[in-house]
Amino acid sequence: MPLDTADIERDWDMPVVDAGIAAKASIIVRVGLLDLGAGTGSFRVHEMMHRIGFPLGVHVRANVNLTDMEASCSDGVSRITQVVDLPTTGVNTERIWLLEHFADWFSVNIGEPGTTYHAQPTVSQEVVQQLDNPEAQRSVLLATQKAHRELEKRKRVHDKAVKRVKKRGFRPPKGQYAEHFEHIGKTREDVAAEQVAQSQQASQTVSKKTTDFKSKPKVTAKASHGITVRQAHERLSLIQHRKPLYAPWFSGLAAAVACASFVFLLGGGPFDMIGAFVGAGIGQWARRRLFAYHLNQFFVTFVAVAAAAFACIGTLRLIGFIDPVALRHDTAYIGAMLFVIPGFPLITGGLDIAKMDLPSGIQRLVYTMALILMATLAGWMVATIVHLNPQGFEPLGLNPWVNAGLRLLTAFGGVWGFSVLFNSPQRMCFTAAVIGAITDTLRLTIVDMGMPPEAAAFLGAMLAGLLASLWRSSVRHGFLPPYLGYPRICLTVPAIVIMVPGLYMYRAMFYLGQFDTLNALDWTFRAFMVILCLPIGLAMARVITDKSWRYDV
Repeated sequence: MPLDTADIERDWDMPVVDAGIAAKASIIVRVGLLDLGAGTGSFRVHEMMHRIGFPLGVHVRANVNLTDMEASCSDGVSRITQVVDLPTTGVNTERIWLLEHFADWFSVNIGEPGTTYHAQPTVSQEVVQQLDNPEAQRSVLLATQKAHRELEKRKRVHDKAVKRVKKRGFRPPKGQYAEHFEHIGKTREDVAAEQVAQSQQASQTVSKKTTDFKSKPKVTAKASHGITVRQAHERLSLIQHRKPLYAPWFSGLAAAVACASFVFLLGGGPFDMIGAFVGAGIGQWARRRLFAYHLNQFFVTFVAVAAAAFACIGTLRLIGFIDPVALRHDTAYIGAMLFVIPGFPLITGGLDIAKMDLPSGIQRLVYTMALILMATLAGWMVATIVHLNPQGFEPLGLNPWVNAGLRLLTAFGGVWGFSVLFNSPQRMCFTAAVIGAITDTLRLTIVDMGMPPEAAAFLGAMLAGLLASLWRSSVRHGFLPPYLGYPRICLTVPAIVIMVPGLYMYRAMFYLGQFDTLNALDWTFRAFMVILCLPIGLAMARVITDKSWRYDV
């Protein structure tokens, strides 16, 4: 979006709160555009723009689509409308997380700390200030983690002191925790006298500071109103141009782990997992390399899926020279192409529709179906060329308890792998993986007990949403360290993307290629019902835990 217009440049070094509507709108709209480019839904883009505009006294009205946005900003005196667009779309959960911290940093630095989301905005201050120094940013997070552990330790020592104070013959310890025991042995009158003395001392200190303040020169407007327009855009530029967290080879490894885990959850065995591991790793590596040249997204998807399928089939053919049983695992290559499942637009599209933002929701679902069609078309063409006839995975016959344990492990690995593909930091990856391991294992278990897959998908997605809300609420209220506060969407989508019925969708395309329309329609509607239940489950969890979703206001 252009920032070199005269009305923005005029206020470039002015405090944001004193700037004109054009400069304020440039920050608000840029935050929304960055959030949109990170793959989040329209509902969240509106929320982030409101969080920036509200403390500035700016009302924002925006029409958000898949890759473009029209936003009108008004401060009660002036109004400006901007139309901005993106060349393409993608997923970047780290950016979504950083923009949340930017919103808190922005509110604190313009003098509106009451509008922050996190209970301890100092973490946001430190994270945003160190954006241009990744090493220092990691050090800040580690220091915050260490301080939280120290605080918990001091609280435990204090609790022990309170329990021991009632015992006779208690002797206060010496050392760094001795201050927890200073009140022991004193009478109630002594404590009250100390409190009065401390209050008088504090009053004298405040009086002295007031006198000193009156004697000092008047503070300039720039110092009193915090950050300038330039400083806000500099932080946003650092977020926008931040490099991916993971190299192409590591991204390929994560895709390999995710798809191999996905295959086991679908019922595949060791040979199927090996083929999917090799194929998905090569396919995702090729995908990242091609995206570096800014090639068309649908073309890259087709090439990456074809490469993954050929690599999987070739691997199983090589293993077949040693063990001919590997030659019978024709279905494995379907698992190798599951790394291209567009989970984010699929889920956010459903959530947008739940929030009555139909244009954005429909666009996201159409985009999802186009990517799925391109991927399944590439897989079907490969199967036709090498004369494959996938009929599903053979039953493994595992003990139920062993099977449940392996499902828990592979669900964890699958969600971790997809989180890496979404560019999540490792702590976020592991948090999402824990949620996904619980919910997907439960979903598969109740399916084995006879529940329809569609109902199980709904319950699994709703449980994932509830667990993510519980996690976020625990961080907000101080039960978990503040550096573990992540957006719900960054935890729920990776956790339920392994519930997307990729095998159903491919079978529908396979039968369509054979002009078996009856079976094609059957598998299409099976896939559609499961896909429909996933965003409904997440929306239901938001309705239960979030007032803004519970009421139409």
